Amino acid sequence: MNINFDNDIPIYLQVMEYIKNYIISGKIKNGEKLPSVREFSIKFKVNPNTVQKALYQLENIGLIYTDRTNGKFVTIDSNIVNKIKNDKITEFIDEYFNNMENIGIKQKDAINYINERAEK
Repeated sequence: MNINFDNDIPIYLQVMEYIKNYIISGKIKNGEKLPSVREFSIKFKVNPNTVQKALYQLENIGLIYTDRTNGKFVTIDSNIVNKIKNDKITEFIDEYFNNMENIGIKQKDAINYINERAEK
């Protein structure tokens, strides 16, 4: 994954979103150990402090936890993962409907476009 350094979004938030998506997509399971701060910083080509800040935010929302001697792990609480995933889905849907409304498409018609596209 490449971080977009020219973007208006702070780098730590981009790292946080990547890790969050990594977890909610199921690429890493509940209770599994995350790569180390160093591994993430190498992967993203960013300062370890940036990764640490992203991980701190993820820990604050309960998506990950720290085992002081063993590193950072994905929460074992599937309800937290599902809630964050559902929030992300809602965000995407709302953005879609807002974009469609901006070009004059009503919600019902926007849903029809989705159904037509899904059939292809």
